[in-house]
Amino acid sequence: MSYYAKLGQLPPKRHIQFRRPDGGLYSEEVFGTEGFVGPTSTLYHIHPPTQVTGWDTKYSTRPEYVETDVMRMRHLKTQPMPANGDPITGRVILFGNADCEMSVCVPAEPMDYHYKNGQGDECIFIHFGSGTVYSSFGTLKFKPKDYIIIPKGIIYKMVFDETPDDEPNPRFLVIETVNSSHILPPPRYLSKKTSQFLEHAPYCERDLRVPELPLTYDEAGEFEVRIKALHNVHSYIYNYHPLDIVGWDGCYYPYLFSIDDFAPITGTLHMPPPTHQTFEAHNFVICSFCPRALDFHPDAIPVPYNHSNLDSDEVLYYVEGNYAARKGIEVGSITAHPQGIPHGPHPGTVEKSLGKKWTNELAVMCDTFRPLFPTKAALDLDDAAYPKSWKDVPPPGSVPTTNGQSQHNADGSPRAESKDAVDTWT
Repeated sequence: MSYYAKLGQLPPKRHIQFRRPDGGLYSEEVFGTEGFVGPTSTLYHIHPPTQVTGWDTKYSTRPEYVETDVMRMRHLKTQPMPANGDPITGRVILFGNADCEMSVCVPAEPMDYHYKNGQGDECIFIHFGSGTVYSSFGTLKFKPKDYIIIPKGIIYKMVFDETPDDEPNPRFLVIETVNSSHILPPPRYLSKKTSQFLEHAPYCERDLRVPELPLTYDEAGEFEVRIKALHNVHSYIYNYHPLDIVGWDGCYYPYLFSIDDFAPITGTLHMPPPTHQTFEAHNFVICSFCPRALDFHPDAIPVPYNHSNLDSDEVLYYVEGNYAARKGIEVGSITAHPQGIPHGPHPGTVEKSLGKKWTNELAVMCDTFRPLFPTKAALDLDDAAYPKSWKDVPPPGSVPTTNGQSQHNADGSPRAESKDAVDTWT
């Protein structure tokens, strides 16, 4: 993280005696990265955090990629995915490489254990559902369209609220690092001297929601913590509640950021994807495409120009908005455009976009700088006709009409088309 925070009880200095009410010492833990020269927090436990037993390997998490020698554009329709597992076991990896893994989860069961990702950071985007993350750093109450950033090594449990009858069941996207890098705000948004968010950044410290109370759970018993490491999930048993921290401070902790608080950068002419960048890690970036005013040059073309991702693969997860520029796109769709193949607006959408002043799109994008590979689960959701959807080019001089596909809200209900709005996804 980029700034200092604290919660709970703390001694006046680090590494000094800090005693419990019964006279015993709290157990200090330095929670550090990059060999203790990166972001670090210091935690104070009621019990020594080393008192664990078990070491039982439960299952492999190593993804099996398929079609690793096939390069084509893909469209996955994830909305029909059945609910399965809990917020950890229900994650279905769809794309990945040596740097990151992308999965979608539609949980069916609650977690009856705590979890720690010992391989990398997690960026969880909540599409539907609300609830609470109970972590060793405190409580985070999340809602739809929140990003949850959970750095490597943090113990947590994800608990969803009961879903009202008129709302969709919980669903979320996960992008996690597998190359030991960390998911952080882009450096160009931060002061080199203080790490403060700069004035040109599309979000700042006020937009980040850090952990809150309740923090400490002082309970005895048997508590399972599952740890993802070495491409396996291992089970450990604590004889006390794993969230037994009475206080912490530092610059390494989980936090929330709502995509609705991202302030899009607009311009006279069409702005490139880096203006939508929200987070980055080594060899990939995460971007937020949000509702915004469109380009205001009198001859502007609001939809993106055709472009080739010569050094990156581009994956978009569609959240809500106007899908008129994408044939067959729906809530929960994922499109993947590999490096080296030009892509751009579908036939007819350039002319249709002229004069539009606003876009209703909402999507999360992940651009990777090494090729992404699909899993078998991705192929099961693949729309085989998608690569052909650019073929129907209207004859020169004609003005194409809409493709007849209705627009929808996030819950699937029809959305009235605006004469001033257009979507700009590519």
